[in-house]
Amino acid sequence: MAAQTIAEAAVYEGLEAIAFPFFGAERRGAPIMAFARIDDKKIALRTQVYQPDMVVVMEESLIEIEPVADGLKPTGCAVVNSRSRPEEIDLGIKVRCATVDATSISLELLKAPIVNTAILGAMTRVDDFVSLRSVKEAIANRFGEHLGEEAGRINAQAAQMAYDKVVLGESQAHRPIAKRKMWLPTWQEMPAGVALYHERRGEIEVGPGSSWQTRTGTWRTRTPRYLRDKCVRCARCWFICPDAAIHRQADDHIDIDYDHCKGCGICATVCPTKAIEMAKGAKL
Repeated sequence: MAAQTIAEAAVYEGLEAIAFPFFGAERRGAPIMAFARIDDKKIALRTQVYQPDMVVVMEESLIEIEPVADGLKPTGCAVVNSRSRPEEIDLGIKVRCATVDATSISLELLKAPIVNTAILGAMTRVDDFVSLRSVKEAIANRFGEHLGEEAGRINAQAAQMAYDKVVLGESQAHRPIAKRKMWLPTWQEMPAGVALYHERRGEIEVGPGSSWQTRTGTWRTRTPRYLRDKCVRCARCWFICPDAAIHRQADDHIDIDYDHCKGCGICATVCPTKAIEMAKGAKL
């Protein structure tokens, strides 16, 4: 909810934003992560954030068991729910750090240790990528929609209180940061399966992403335009398209199936010669 709300606040200010969670074991108390990307231009990247500009730690004890600062840029910052001062927080990297006792604020206002709205106020104090006003509006809208207008107002108040009580400083860098083993493939190393074609199985037509009979291209707000003269026929776009909406011709040029292209823009992002450009609107 916090990631979705900060993304919504960014949209209020005319920015592009996406947010999504990442769950491990589904049990109460298990560590989870959520990611948000904010930019002033179209966002085509859909992976996890591996080099964040800001890390937000809602439970201080996670610092002892998770490499929370792994990948954090040296120019980035951290926001930690803690009663300690920033210089008492050891993240394993020396960066701008802010602490706030979001738990106490939540207990006082919400009568429950649910800190996601309070921490949003602290985030805007550390970095003004979105304004506190927009964050409070997004909280009132998102939480009010689910829990009622009064709950939206109180949660927005929690963000304001956290904003006012933030302590700014710099973290310690004594703790070794354990590096997780991970595979970050290039497009050539992607597993097979993303470039499948549709087929008929009995009386049912099937295809990647959704039922082939459903024209999901109506969801599109931006449309890829293919510039044939610039194409070097590398087929990256065909390989990476998540909806199999790009088809290769006999000469390795491409056709785009606009009935099923959702306009995600990944094809334009991976094209090395800019032979695909994204145009505004659902049609060319």
